[in-house]
Amino acid sequence: MRAEVAITGKARPLHFASTRLDESLSNYLEERLRLGLGLGRDGAYRGLDPDSRLFLSTAGEGFKITPYGAPGQRRFLCRPILETYRKLFRYAEMKGVTALSVRRTVVARLYERGADEDDVGLILGISERSAVRELLARHKPTIEQLLDELV
Repeated sequence: MRAEVAITGKARPLHFASTRLDESLSNYLEERLRLGLGLGRDGAYRGLDPDSRLFLSTAGEGFKITPYGAPGQRRFLCRPILETYRKLFRYAEMKGVTALSVRRTVVARLYERGADEDDVGLILGISERSAVRELLARHKPTIEQLLDELV
């Protein structure tokens, strides 16, 4: 993802590490090319404009991104992109999967592999370490559970 379009202002890689998702995304890009949406110059990757948005409406327009949250927060929402992800997951036969569930899974697996909050933030484009920690759903034991048989 280019720095100028990232919420954090930092470039970062976008990865689909799933053959089924790669196929689904490939089909989507082929459909865009067939419909003439976001075309680039000759020799461009798949014939698409490298400065075009990845996901476009059926009219070839970019989706509206809406800011939300408290004043000063950099939080944005784009429901059409979330719906596009749902479609990609459905076409890849990944039942019940959402963008948020994938994010949480990625965070958990990165932690299991030894990544820290900074690594996860870089990969997911999250600048606040606390926001990264919020994505990791963990069981919070009671004080009694923590102290039981401690020594």
